[in-house]
Formats: sequence, structure tokens, C-alpha cells
Amino acid sequence: MDVLEVIGQRYSSRSYKPDMVEPEKLERILEAARLAPTAANRQAFRLVVVRTEGRQEELKRIYPRDWFVQAPLILGVCTVPGKCWVRRDGKNYSDVDAAIVMDHMVLAAATLGLGTCWVGAHDVLTARQVLGLDDSLEPVAFTPLGYAADTAPAKSRKPLEELVIYL
Repeated sequence: MDVLEVIGQRYSSRSYKPDMVEPEKLERILEAARLAPTAANRQAFRLVVVRTEGRQEELKRIYPRDWFVQAPLILGVCTVPGKCWVRRDGKNYSDVDAAIVMDHMVLAAATLGLGTCWVGAHDVLTARQVLGLDDSLEPVAFTPLGYAADTAPAKSRKPLEELVIYL
């Protein structure tokens, strides 16, 4: 499948089957994250892989939706802001790096027939507590990872004319 097909087919799944993700598929998704470009190639991120079985109520403290803990796995991207590249004007690129890493993972998952749903509206302090993360790590984004039990809704996107500025 070509990358534009994957991008077109990927959607945010909010319903998952209980089927476990095969270890080789998880490994490929994590490898996609490792290969993601980061500012100055610092790779100042950590990936968190959480099995949801038996931990659903605790994990819902991070993001309180039933579908968030329905998949067998949750993947998290944490940055190490103190080690990320900082632009001359002071902008720390940790969030940009985390977004690229998460995007690589969700696209790899879609290629492998797995569902995801990017979550950024989580409680950072609770995520640190529940996952046992120290203060040097900032949990930026999470996604359930599993086989989707729903189907892709029709995508609604603005036309390119509204999004592109040609100079």
C-alpha cells in the first residue's frame, strides 16, 4: 500500500476488539517511531507500551473514556524536554518531535490493519503518577492500539485552496 493510501484510510477508531496485537506488529510500529525524524536527530523521546488488561479503571484516570482502555494496548509518547533541540528564539521542539513520532506510529499501525486514536487531552500529572514516570518525562500523546471494531467515517477536509499559500 502506498503512503497516500494509508494516510487516506487512517482514521481515529473509538471502538476496539479485545484481540491481542501480535508482537511482530507492535515491534514494527515501535521501529517506525524509532525511525521518525526529530529536531537535530536528538531522539529525546521515550515510548510507553501499556497493557490494558486488568488496569482499565486506573488507566481511565489518564483519559476517562471507555474506548481509551478497550484496546489491548495503549502507546504513549513522552518527550525529554531538557534534551530536545531548542531553536534560537527559545522554542523547544519537544512537542513537534512527539507529534512526528506519534504520526509515524499511527500510520504504521494503519498499514498493519490496526486501529488508533490520537489522544492529547489527557491529564499529564495523573499520567505520570499512573505510569510511574519521573518529572524529566513529559507525556505528550497517547493512543489505544488494537483491532478496530468500528468503521471509518467519511472524512471531511478543507480544500487545498483554503490551506495552501503559494508565494
